[in-house]
Amino acid sequence: MSPAQSQPALYLSKVERRYPQGESFLEVLRGADLAIWPGEIVALVAPSGTGKSTLLHLAGLLEKPDGGEVFVGSKQTAAMNDQDRTRVRREELGFVYQFHHLLPEFSALENVVIPQLIRGLPKGEAQDRAKQLLTFLGLGKRLDHRPGELSGGEQQRVAIARAVANAPRLLLADEPTGNLDPHTADRVFQTLVAIVRASKLAALIATHNMDLAARMDRRVTIRDGLIVQLP
Repeated sequence: MSPAQSQPALYLSKVERRYPQGESFLEVLRGADLAIWPGEIVALVAPSGTGKSTLLHLAGLLEKPDGGEVFVGSKQTAAMNDQDRTRVRREELGFVYQFHHLLPEFSALENVVIPQLIRGLPKGEAQDRAKQLLTFLGLGKRLDHRPGELSGGEQQRVAIARAVANAPRLLLADEPTGNLDPHTADRVFQTLVAIVRASKLAALIATHNMDLAARMDRRVTIRDGLIVQLP
């Protein structure tokens, strides 16, 4: 087992998060714990208002906890400055949202190349990896198409390729199939699972689709400010 696989890709330890609400505070997380391991796909299923978005923002280093620690691999991130947090997000985290957020003026290939160039990879290497990823996801004949020329499912597969282009440690997805019809959602989900398994990265996927959640390795929810395992 490699060192990267002998520790969680994401570990939340006693995480607290609260927001001002008038003269008091709204406590969203109250000592929450969660570990996600390399190659593991975890479904986050929770009603609106229970802290699902907060949990994703903390895991994605978009917010800082009010207490506890967020580890990305072996890195303690709670006390990191903004520059270091941005670097960890760029190098070790991938994000997929409900809407694809592709750059409309660029082709599918270019959308996957750009984050690699931002990280500093040579253009040729970035293009080769982008082609490999898009071909793996069944888009080998759509490399030069712009987002407006792709179906919803194809756009979301490009977004998945973009999210993993820099070989992240952890993939965070927020309702990645929420805008798709059931057939397309199933195909995109299969694509997501395939890339996670092939890359040995970890994934935390927020979804309201209980059928898809049941096909992941395990399910968690947020209850009374704690992260709870579901059967």
